[in-house]
Amino acid sequence: MRESAIPALVPADPEANTTDLLIERVRQTPDKVLFGIPEGDGWRDVTAAEFLEQVTALAKGFVAAGVQPGDKVGIMSRTRYEWVLVDFAMWFAGGVLVPVYETSSPSQVLWNLTDSGAMSVILESRTHYAAFDEVAGELPNIRNVWKIDLGDLDELAESGADVPDEEIERRRRIAKGSDVATLIYSSGTMGKPKGVVLTHSNFVELSRNAARALDYVLEDDASTVLFITIAHVFARFISVVSVHAGVRVGHQADTKLLMESLQSFRPTFLLMVPRVFEKVYNTAEQIAESGGKGRIFRAAADTAVQYSEAKAKGKVGLGLNLKFKLFDALVFRTLKAKMGGRVKYAVSGSAPLSTRLGHFFNALGVEILEGYGLTETTAPVSVNLPGRYKIGTVGPALPGNAIRIADDGEIEIKGVCVFREYWRNPELTQEAFDDGWFRTGDLGSLDDDGYLSITGRKKEIIVTAGGKNVAPAVLEDRARSNPLIDQIVVVGDQRPFIGALVTLDTEMLPVWLKNNGQDENLSLAEAAQNEAVLAEVQKAIDHANEAVSRAESIRKFTILPTQFTEASGHLTPKLSIKRNVIVKDFAAEIDALYEGVPTRQMSLQG
Repeated sequence: MRESAIPALVPADPEANTTDLLIERVRQTPDKVLFGIPEGDGWRDVTAAEFLEQVTALAKGFVAAGVQPGDKVGIMSRTRYEWVLVDFAMWFAGGVLVPVYETSSPSQVLWNLTDSGAMSVILESRTHYAAFDEVAGELPNIRNVWKIDLGDLDELAESGADVPDEEIERRRRIAKGSDVATLIYSSGTMGKPKGVVLTHSNFVELSRNAARALDYVLEDDASTVLFITIAHVFARFISVVSVHAGVRVGHQADTKLLMESLQSFRPTFLLMVPRVFEKVYNTAEQIAESGGKGRIFRAAADTAVQYSEAKAKGKVGLGLNLKFKLFDALVFRTLKAKMGGRVKYAVSGSAPLSTRLGHFFNALGVEILEGYGLTETTAPVSVNLPGRYKIGTVGPALPGNAIRIADDGEIEIKGVCVFREYWRNPELTQEAFDDGWFRTGDLGSLDDDGYLSITGRKKEIIVTAGGKNVAPAVLEDRARSNPLIDQIVVVGDQRPFIGALVTLDTEMLPVWLKNNGQDENLSLAEAAQNEAVLAEVQKAIDHANEAVSRAESIRKFTILPTQFTEASGHLTPKLSIKRNVIVKDFAAEIDALYEGVPTRQMSLQG
């Protein structure tokens, strides 16, 4: 059993809660800009003092509306400034926010609000109103329904004008470090969502220690654009630590406007999931291909990877250095400009990032700080550090935390980031801990420097009929780097060999078809039968198979004439596949891979 522990850099304060982070920020730098709100072609600044004033006014509105200390209040909204405003205002009023993913179905809305015991709910758009209204009759405890798009937050702030400042000060001091700060429901990849109880100390101590460890990222002029959902703990933590560290934050929920927002906001670091890195790379490659410069782009990409690998080893040859500088002038500077021109770091989480992509972006001058965490660890338990990163790992433990690898390879965590309990589920809470260490369910290894590598998910290990243990993520992550592939699900539990279900990327498909001399108007069903598409998917499968033994390799695959989405119930809000749901819903297609029934196609290699 290997173990690595990093001592806390900041003494713990069991009396502190999340409101203290904002109070301290305003005390230190009241005029520092904390937020940029989209306005016309630019951004309207909000200083720390202005944010505190708005938070206090909204907190008074919540008090006037009857929110009591400890009350649970649901929120269903896209990523926007008001999300963070509500978050801190609820803490100042003494309430507990319960996020509901903006893409949740009515049944999921019902579960989160019922199980948590929510007394009120905040909704953003008509879509969210509709999802709530469908189950509102089954939620008799919901007293208040506030709608952001209809201006209810402004009305709330006005209605609380008579609530004295002293009452807000009293309420914000009620919660201690061990008290509930939020109740976040897991995305439910393996069944019904579980309520994860995160405390004020989880946010406070992790923020204070992470800010010290990542001081180069969260420097004085640091800024970022958040576009992933704040309902997920990853973005939620970044929102809190940004207030603590004084980072300027902009919000853009519409990914179609992301590049435009990056160019106007000009962030210094980004928070991204691996699928976004893949999209950025694949889009750039296909744009180059359509302009007749595909070979140049691929040569540039290969050079970038070679350059980063050589740099990591401490020696870049003269020829490689000159070649890289040429491509930097021809290709890389344009790509960097499209991200705003100031991005120095990108924090990656929620799923493994391919080593090749890590090296590619690193060569562009963007240090990929891949990290690891779960809802139960308030997001990051480990992360690569500026100037001390190892591509292919998720870094060392953040200060105040410890990681150990159990005898069966499972990653176990202890420290300031670990959640208190599962809501109203003492049995599940007990099962989740091993002598005080949280069992993550993930498999990994620690190197001699304490850097963690993720090797798979314990519950997702496939055991073939021949007894071979196969980690699907190794194959899936490599295959997904191909621009044509949107998702791939490796199957084969108790089967004679490994197979795969593949879905095509609908955004990239017409571009790829046109660039490869095919009919760009093919439907998904037609594309699934297209020989050029089959050959390209096979290339992706072959690339994935290079990472494993013959017994672990994908022998057959089928392209599904559909997509996995949150709406279809096959993806979580962070775009992770719900493996058990997919295996159940596409059981016939999986059976066909093994029964010799004619499938949409089979591996060209036999």
